[in-house]
Amino acid sequence: MWTFIVVHELPYDDPEALKRRTRVDYPIACDRILGLGSQPTLRLQRAFGRPGRATPLDHALVWVHWAWFFEPHAVSAWMLWRHPERFTRTALMVSSLFHLGCAVYVIVPTAPPWWAGEQGRMPEVRRIMAEVGERTWGRLWTHLYDFLGGNPVAAMPSLHFASSVMAAHMLSEGGAVEATIGWSYAALLGFALIYLGEHYAIDLLAGLTLAEAVRLIGPRAMPALRQASRAIQRLEATARG
Repeated sequence: MWTFIVVHELPYDDPEALKRRTRVDYPIACDRILGLGSQPTLRLQRAFGRPGRATPLDHALVWVHWAWFFEPHAVSAWMLWRHPERFTRTALMVSSLFHLGCAVYVIVPTAPPWWAGEQGRMPEVRRIMAEVGERTWGRLWTHLYDFLGGNPVAAMPSLHFASSVMAAHMLSEGGAVEATIGWSYAALLGFALIYLGEHYAIDLLAGLTLAEAVRLIGPRAMPALRQASRAIQRLEATARG
């Protein structure tokens, strides 16, 4: 996870250079098709939002979004506690998503809806999370956002949604109650990400595809991953003398 955070934030060391490489238009076009003429974010914000003020729904969905920062770790901890025989697989599946997605962020930086809105490409879009964050945390909000949001143009694919889907799959192996909790959270988070202006629907579809691909291919790659892990451990032992 530390490696992911570093690589995720690294492109933003030069914001102007990253901005020149950032793709803005293609997800807008894709979402217009998915939304049958209007982007799902715009449809949802017009239907449920209240410009100029944050509603109880806004606050609830923002907290659903913020809960994600704990969700992958909480699921891994739960599997270690309740289903230790499945912990290694869970950790590998979830961490693989982060690293594969991060590679796409570096190669093809793509802007989220709120960023496109600030640049005048989708001027009606609100960033509801920022509105709620400022009201909730006051002067602390800027520091919290700078710490957690180190790269604003890392939207495609949505690792928020991809990791929640993978977590739901892993929890499903533990039982029906865990499956219900996992899939309910994934669905609610998906709705929140689009409504809040954090991700396009196409980002979520790409995240879902990535999660399913890793789940399908991951077991076949396990022997190679174990060999790589042993090689790294041997190097660490050599370095320690």
